[in-house]
Amino acid sequence: MKINIKEIGNNSVLAGTDNGRRVLAKLLTLAGQEPGAVETLYLDFGQVKVATASFLREAVFGFRDAVRRRKSNYYPLIANAEPLVLDELAVLVKALGEVLPVCTLDDSGEAEDLRLIGELEPKQKITFDLVTARGECDAAELMREQADSVGQTAWNNRFAGLAGLGLLVELSQGRSKRYKTLLARS
Repeated sequence: MKINIKEIGNNSVLAGTDNGRRVLAKLLTLAGQEPGAVETLYLDFGQVKVATASFLREAVFGFRDAVRRRKSNYYPLIANAEPLVLDELAVLVKALGEVLPVCTLDDSGEAEDLRLIGELEPKQKITFDLVTARGECDAAELMREQADSVGQTAWNNRFAGLAGLGLLVELSQGRSKRYKTLLARS
């Protein structure tokens, strides 16, 4: 699913907490019907010239946090953001200690230049990189393969933290869970 942020924000300049909350409400309505399977939801910032930190905090982080809290099958990804918007996001993620996935969409709607803005804490970065390299894995696999003495619970906690940020997709298989990165091509 792709949502045009300029269209629902009614402007190419998006500013302010109240405006961010109005856009958040629209996003939650548009994403109200839960998909049956995992789906990337592109927040398309194409043609948005400026978005302030207060707007982005309310709309983008508010939306990401809301869908992650409800364990949604939607995984938001910022798409087609202009350099000024990316700069504002970079300042905001640093100030909040957050991380967001971003990309550009090609003419056919396929994501390219998939990347993270912000810095993961070192153990999360290791975990994220390991999942990205494998495509999909679980805590038991990483515990067996890694030389450090970290147990399965620690790996599960790292996975849960990354899933809470919307960076890993949690795939339930009975009582066990496997994870894949949002940035991997399906």
